[in-house]
Parts: sequence; C-alpha cells; structure tokens
Amino acid sequence: MHNSPSVLAQLMAVIEDRKRNPPPKSYTTSLLEGGVAKVGKKIREEADEVIEAAGESGEDGRQHLIYEAGDLLYHLLVMLAHRDVRLEEVEQELARRFGVSGLDEKGAREHNAK
Repeated sequence: MHNSPSVLAQLMAVIEDRKRNPPPKSYTTSLLEGGVAKVGKKIREEADEVIEAAGESGEDGRQHLIYEAGDLLYHLLVMLAHRDVRLEEVEQELARRFGVSGLDEKGAREHNAK
C-alpha cells in the first residue's frame, strides 16, 4: 500500500484549485459558477445515467456503469467543493457510520429528524 492520495482526493484537490484559481474555458469553473442549480442538475442527469447503465447486461453494461459512476462522482465532488465541504469530512461521516447497521443508522436519522 502506498501513501499517495487516492484518485478521488487528487481530483478533489484539482476541483478545489479550480475554485480558488478559476481558469477560463474550464468545465469545472463553469459548473462552480453555475452554483447549486447547475451542479445539481448535472448530478440528477448523471444519477439517471448510472441507473440506466446499471440495467444494461454483460461486460459492456458493466463498463458503461463504471464510466457513468465516474461522471456522477466527479459532479458530486464539484458540489462538495462549491459548498466548501472537504472530501475528508465526507470520509469522516462514513467512518462514523461504519460498523453501525444501515437500518439502525437510518432509524437514528429518522428519529433525530423528528
């Protein structure tokens, strides 16, 4: 195992840099400038494409799912950067839930929302 940052962490660092130093003609910059509405629209589109690809059979369908999952993760990271949420914060939230059964965790969230 190496100590270099994960691909997601590296991508997040690039997105955060684009936010701080927005280059012209950058897709990431245009998304960030569009805010929650523009990024949210892309997340919805990409989520639909993930679901569609997941329903495709065979290795081609599997590869299409991987491709679309990459698009969805990228757009989610852009939204996190837009809201100044660090990837580490999401990782910490997932770590907090780790070891808690999904149904127990969901029940706790629903109970706390009331």
